[in-house]
Amino acid sequence: MSKKNSFALDFAFYTHLWDFYFQNKSKIRSKYRLLSRKFLDFNNYENPDSFLRQPQFEALEIYIFLKEYQDNKKIHDIFTDWYEKNNGFESRSDIGVGKDEQTTLFMMNVEEYKEVFNRMKNYELNYANYIFALTMGTGKTILMATCIFYEFLLANKFPKDNRYCHNALVFAPDKTVLESLREIQSFDKSKVVPHEYLSWLDSNLKIHYLEDAGTTLNTIDRSKYNIIISNTQKIILKRQHKEKTKVETLLGLAKHTGTVYDDLSDLYGFDEPVEESELITNQRFAKLTRLGNLGIYIDEAHHAFGDSLAKDMGLKNAKTNTSLRLTINEIASSLEKSGTAVVGCYNFTGTPYAGKEVFPEVVYAYGLTAAINKGYLKNINIDGYTNPKSQEFLKLVIEDFWNRYDGNRYEGMLPKLAIFASSVEELQNELKPQLEAVLNELGIPIDKILVNVGDPKITTNDEIREFNLLDTTQSNKQFILLVNKGREGWNCRSLFGVALFRTPKSKVFVLQATMRCLRAIGPVQETAKVYLSEDNLIILNDELNNNFRLNVDELNKIDSGKEKYQVRVTTPLIKVKLNRTQKLHLLRVKDINGGIDFKVQNLDLRKYELRKISQEGFQGSKKVSEDLAEYRFKRQFSRYTLVAEIAKYLNKPCLEIEQIMAFSKPNLEELADLTSNYNEILYDLIIPTLFNELYELKPYENKEEYEIQLVKEPKEGFYQVTAKPELVAEVSELNYQELKEKSFHLDTYCFDSRPEKQFFEDVVKSEEVKKIYFTGMLTHGQTDFYIQYIDPDSNTVRKYYPDFLVEKTNGDYLIVEVKGDNKIEDPVVLAKEKAASETATASKMEYKIIRGSEVNDGKSKAII
Repeated sequence: MSKKNSFALDFAFYTHLWDFYFQNKSKIRSKYRLLSRKFLDFNNYENPDSFLRQPQFEALEIYIFLKEYQDNKKIHDIFTDWYEKNNGFESRSDIGVGKDEQTTLFMMNVEEYKEVFNRMKNYELNYANYIFALTMGTGKTILMATCIFYEFLLANKFPKDNRYCHNALVFAPDKTVLESLREIQSFDKSKVVPHEYLSWLDSNLKIHYLEDAGTTLNTIDRSKYNIIISNTQKIILKRQHKEKTKVETLLGLAKHTGTVYDDLSDLYGFDEPVEESELITNQRFAKLTRLGNLGIYIDEAHHAFGDSLAKDMGLKNAKTNTSLRLTINEIASSLEKSGTAVVGCYNFTGTPYAGKEVFPEVVYAYGLTAAINKGYLKNINIDGYTNPKSQEFLKLVIEDFWNRYDGNRYEGMLPKLAIFASSVEELQNELKPQLEAVLNELGIPIDKILVNVGDPKITTNDEIREFNLLDTTQSNKQFILLVNKGREGWNCRSLFGVALFRTPKSKVFVLQATMRCLRAIGPVQETAKVYLSEDNLIILNDELNNNFRLNVDELNKIDSGKEKYQVRVTTPLIKVKLNRTQKLHLLRVKDINGGIDFKVQNLDLRKYELRKISQEGFQGSKKVSEDLAEYRFKRQFSRYTLVAEIAKYLNKPCLEIEQIMAFSKPNLEELADLTSNYNEILYDLIIPTLFNELYELKPYENKEEYEIQLVKEPKEGFYQVTAKPELVAEVSELNYQELKEKSFHLDTYCFDSRPEKQFFEDVVKSEEVKKIYFTGMLTHGQTDFYIQYIDPDSNTVRKYYPDFLVEKTNGDYLIVEVKGDNKIEDPVVLAKEKAASETATASKMEYKIIRGSEVNDGKSKAII
């Protein structure tokens, strides 16, 4: 492969797109509609009350960026504007600062640009096609639901703006993922939708869940705010094998009989889509083509790796395209013929990679390593065994698993181990008898075994019911015997281990099965265990490299370096007295006597005039032309429209406004003429004058003293926190014993950075300090010691938890923040400083910020 081609295949545009957004966030957000900004502010993961995790919120940020700032452009057009620094990218810098705050320099030459552009252009579709690559367990389903709710709110507010979806089609790749998508239907919308819009959304949202093969789609033609959740096979275009009856043509159905295993058929390879040749439509497809402004959301899910995923994403030749992509293209074509369109196709995958390639249409990615490091997934430990016999392998696995997890419960649930067989015969004749023998030897009840193979002769209805209850506190099963059940759709958070001895037919199945046990559970990060034969370990290594650019050694080493700590509140509880200053305004209605004089004669109308100023030469005298009034856009007002506009701002009935202005100077007709010529007068003079005549606004302050607890008592007796051991200070440690009278309102302090811990150790030993408490540790409602500030980007009120509260021996109090040098001038930090200084002054305290570099230079005590 040439170096040039290699560059295009490896180029990850989404990282540079994030760099641009991250560096210009305030400027970009200023271009958004108010409702978009409000929606983002409500879901900001930095808000303690928000529901979305960091990757979900960041993906939502990019989703709205593409819609509001880039107008749903196709990815190759966005790339061109980015490269040429046009159409909103004028401020793009060649120096990037990413999410890890590392500075990078990136330059692309013309040849490299052309190669990347041609690759993007080569896969162009008739609609905007974006890929959001979030690894499993980060909440793609909730993210999809949030995006759809956002679309509908904006579509209702701006119905003629074709950037917003009026309807949404959610595709699942198989029936098991379709089951997991029920979360969209049952999800509590108040967690992601601002409360003032919930009533409208509940009243207008219509969800159609196409669960059975016999389900018809009952949408009203040209209706809005429909979410259709469907397995692709229920809407997909199919090859016609025989002439359909009239009834079949009407309903889009074939004769169907079913069993309890139909919902699981995709897990065993049944009902796979076929290659397309002569395509026909069904009733559901026809219904979809009669809905306007359709957004298509595809949960490709992280089981669709490699060629399978590449086909669905449109990266393979059209001749090998899957039915899914062909169906979407056909829907787009049909909608275009009917005068509407597919607004966009939003693909949610688990990886940005297809083998050695990066998908060119990825706009956001959050990888496996980051998800584990952040605690969104379990840590993982993988063991491989060379040349074991099946019973030896099984005994080693069960002993290790039982030693690790016996006696533990997680959120009240028992930990489970999934053991995969390569065939039903192997499970029946070898695996199950051997497992029973091992359990008997170890004294473990064999009723903890559960079998699910997809064959009604072997797996009973009771076992299916038990399988569906695995992730509940009442389940007693811990050893789950399966055949090829590694695919997406089976979400079991209490699964802590996976064992795979035989080499399966599908190599990617090893990766699918391994990732089944990674879903996070509980308040702290747990560790899952994977047991593989040597052959399967080699396969896993290859698949990790192809799909995540990782290998087994790197995956085993992924570790945030943090340990779990049980943090307990020490007694007596520490209480602090603060002063709160409430700034209020009293609005009193005034009586109006006689007409209102607007004193228009005092207006300087020149500031509203459009004039042309010209001069001859650099030294020439200036010449001011006549007023170019005919070129200025002017809204024309009558007395009625003028009254209506005033009433809108003053929140008064139009008739009352008309009566008040009946005897005004000038009169209503004259004011309407004047305002028609100079629209600004309405807002600069008329409305403010009326407001001052109608109301008296009297500001006053209310000061009160109140007492807070530095920390609330935890319901379970302790708070669970993860931290790096080198950043932890425990009161039980010998070097802190003599200092416990001066600090430790919690028995363990878990610092975020070395400067924080160093500051604490420096100041706690100072003779000028009576008490010092680390207060920046609990930031999710566990303390009342916070300061409200106004976020400069969103203009919303947020909570800020300072790092330290210091009481000096002279009785003075200090609130101290330790901040990295690169953050000192950050607008958010400055807003926090302003609010904290006001609160501290009102409470007869002092607020100070110290740089991390100053702490490292030994200047901590200087702040005291």
